[in-house]
Amino acid sequence: MTIKLYHCKRSRSLRPLWTLEEMGLDYELITMQFPPRLTFEGYLEINNLGTVPTLVDDDVTLTESTAMALYLCEKYGPTNLTLSPMDPDYGLFVNWLHRSDATLTFPLTLVLRYSQHEPEERKNPQIVEDYTKWFLSRLRCVETALENRQYLCADRFTVADISIGFSLVFAESLGLADSFKPNTVRYVTRLKQRPAFQRAYNL
Repeated sequence: MTIKLYHCKRSRSLRPLWTLEEMGLDYELITMQFPPRLTFEGYLEINNLGTVPTLVDDDVTLTESTAMALYLCEKYGPTNLTLSPMDPDYGLFVNWLHRSDATLTFPLTLVLRYSQHEPEERKNPQIVEDYTKWFLSRLRCVETALENRQYLCADRFTVADISIGFSLVFAESLGLADSFKPNTVRYVTRLKQRPAFQRAYNL
């Protein structure tokens, strides 16, 4: 059975899609309009959360984008995109994977929702301002980590970079790139030059 990825363009599904492209795996891409719980018939039967993305691999269904990236590496590797528990940077690697959504993407979703997706009467500039500040204050962890590194872990590109890279590209789409510091600018520029990113971003 082919891996199926239910995808909305330039959403969190960029993480597993980018991973699939980096690994050269065969997959079926089902592209949907956002929000798919309203626009894609039967989507709630596939993912009862109604969230994006969903990855289906035989009898396995995943609904968390960073988990999908790690799953693909560990199931269909070996690949240099992941680290083993014996690697000195393994703790960093795991921490970045979890930080990518819990610390960096979460505030961006509120900025997006209350600046663009809510009806005019429910848009909330105060929430947008507060969570923009939250994101930018936490982005310092990326700037600091890249002081003497090109990538976040083990001196090579990994799914930690895919996970954090999506958060940075998401922030750019919300007009926040002008607040990026120099290390972060160099880093996201390097990530976006990867052919697998460019293929995934345009699908």
